[in-house]
Amino acid sequence: MTELGPVGRPPAPIRTERLVLRESEARDRATFIELLASPEVHTYLGGPRPRAELERELPEVPELWPGSFVVELGGAMIGLILLRRATEHRRPSAAGKVDLGYLFLPEAWGSGYAVEACAATLDWFDGALPGEPVMLTTQSANAGSMRLAAKLGFTEVERFQAWDAEQWLGLRPPVAPPA
Repeated sequence: MTELGPVGRPPAPIRTERLVLRESEARDRATFIELLASPEVHTYLGGPRPRAELERELPEVPELWPGSFVVELGGAMIGLILLRRATEHRRPSAAGKVDLGYLFLPEAWGSGYAVEACAATLDWFDGALPGEPVMLTTQSANAGSMRLAAKLGFTEVERFQAWDAEQWLGLRPPVAPPA
């Protein structure tokens, strides 16, 4: 996966009704480690990374690049949204397209924060790179992510086997650039 290309960081945080989407800061490092080391968060993502490894390897300000957004609620990080170009994807239909990913702390699940944050990120993306489709891959067993994909307008392209589980690949059609 690579960066988005000719996209700068948003000039200001993106605000929704309840959330702020912003660049990562040094104060977010502990939450990044919690997200990446959480067995619950990584149930459908191949398992967590070892906390000691993350403590050693994660930079002071993690994921500081265009297309990466910290999701903040009430001044605290609750999740992360990632948009990256899938230059090398297991499926030819996704190669070269932008891929949407997200991680949220378990205590933030079930409140609609992921839908709200992903929708705001996709709105930003549509303005930054109009006319680009977005892909999303999740395990078909991940009912929450399947519901999220449907709410965001992703439709199934294919299912395939990878990482010892059935994967679902969805496409969100490009939004036409303004005339």
